[in-house]
Amino acid sequence: MPRCVPENPQHATGSERQVWELLSKQLGADDLLIAGQRITRRDKDFELDVVAAVEGAGIVVLEVKGGSVWHDGEVWRQHREGRDRIIRPVDQARDGKYALRGFVESDPRWAGRSRVRWAHAVVLPHTALDEDFSTPDAPRWSVIDRRQIPDLVGHLRDIAWRQETHNRVPESDDLELIAEILRGRGLPQRDVVAQAAERDQLATHRLTQEQAVILGAIRFLPRVEVHGGAGSGKTFLAVEQTRRLQQEGKRVALLCYSRGLAAYLQRHVSRFKRREQPAYVGTFHDLGLSWGAAPGSENDSDYWENRLPAEMVEMAHDLTDGQRFDAVVVDEAQDFADTWWQPVMAALRDEENGGLYVFSDAGQRVFARYGEPPVPLVPLVLDHNLRNTRQIADTFHPLAPIRMRLLGGDGASVRVVPCAAGEALNAADDEVDQLLAEGWRPQDVALLATGNRHPEQRARQDQGQDAYWQSFWDDEQVSYGHVLGFKGLERPAVVLAVNDDKLVERAREKLYVGLSRAQDQLVVCGDPDHIREIGGPEVARRLGLD
Repeated sequence: MPRCVPENPQHATGSERQVWELLSKQLGADDLLIAGQRITRRDKDFELDVVAAVEGAGIVVLEVKGGSVWHDGEVWRQHREGRDRIIRPVDQARDGKYALRGFVESDPRWAGRSRVRWAHAVVLPHTALDEDFSTPDAPRWSVIDRRQIPDLVGHLRDIAWRQETHNRVPESDDLELIAEILRGRGLPQRDVVAQAAERDQLATHRLTQEQAVILGAIRFLPRVEVHGGAGSGKTFLAVEQTRRLQQEGKRVALLCYSRGLAAYLQRHVSRFKRREQPAYVGTFHDLGLSWGAAPGSENDSDYWENRLPAEMVEMAHDLTDGQRFDAVVVDEAQDFADTWWQPVMAALRDEENGGLYVFSDAGQRVFARYGEPPVPLVPLVLDHNLRNTRQIADTFHPLAPIRMRLLGGDGASVRVVPCAAGEALNAADDEVDQLLAEGWRPQDVALLATGNRHPEQRARQDQGQDAYWQSFWDDEQVSYGHVLGFKGLERPAVVLAVNDDKLVERAREKLYVGLSRAQDQLVVCGDPDHIREIGGPEVARRLGLD
């Protein structure tokens, strides 16, 4: 079987396919077979039916004409599909030969090589010619008819020897180089960033359409809870609902728990028109500090869980009307404790009828808190995933709290790197390097841990939480984080290091969060047995661990 360019050609006619198939059987492994090659020059375009490059003989450009073909003494004619037409097979073969030869010899990679033998011929797979046939531009030996087809390569060798005896015969490495030249040079490589951008644009467009329907449906509902799995667009919807409420003249607070999500929300709403920007956007706890609550120690969990919320309840009684809100929007509400909802409600101008819009995913409840809003809410469910590729969404689908439709489009397969939990961070570092080598930019990549934090994350956090989250938006840096602080956030490419070696509390929820943070490319590093223990057999199967 010869080298073929392309490997699986699409032939314009059945006759061309017949000739190509014959040559693919008759040529040797050192030969080269080309089909449907197009050459563009400034003055003209050429399309070569078939080119047979025979090692030790020459390169023959073939013009194939099926059906009934004859020469009337002046021109060639062909009868096909019920009509006769004038054809110029010799001109096409000869001009194609010179066009192809010029393209090959003009390539810098051919420099220094002497010219090899080039020839042209006409092949008539359905027509029989008389043995004494000849025209000035087509002697009998340069036209192969249906009776000569069985020994097609033998006739091509004869044609190459007859047409150009003064040039050297091509060797195997000449033909290998020609094949390389015909594939082009300086070609753009697969651009993972461009593919991710296109998929993100499509997802955003669809989310924009769907959010208009959903927000229109809840326009006159003051209290709503939207449930949805990872990638369903909850944060996207929460931000847009905030913008619309503020646009209506309401004073709105957009709350969440994690500092990372708060930083994202603040950056996002800063692009809104001034009248659309919420009165407050940030964490629940920072809202209390903005009221004048006493600050607490970073490691004093009782302060954050109980004392600060209790103080906020007392302070809420003294808020002025200008400090209160017409509506509160809460994203990632599954993170809120029962003690936090009372100050949220107390911050409303109208505690009985003020707006409350809650967005949550019970499957991402990674903290041991089970708070619920203290008032009835109209439930809505988002049952689709748009933000992750189908390959990624399929891996965490068994962990989602509801059955979801996977609509995010196709992408790369999820990569799994088996390793001990203690080696997961080192393996993840190697995978980050691999992603960058594949064309991902630093700002596209995040390394997330389920156990001990990566040393780079600890070093950045030593500079303070504000500086740490500022690095999240640095275009020159890969993001290093922990699944506990990454809810509501995402990256096109994520390396998840499953580096906890015990079945810790909320391990299943943390795995769910970690697997769902990548939009386009996910790499998982960890012990397959431990991942199977956490996620169950269905997750293991979808990750290819069984």
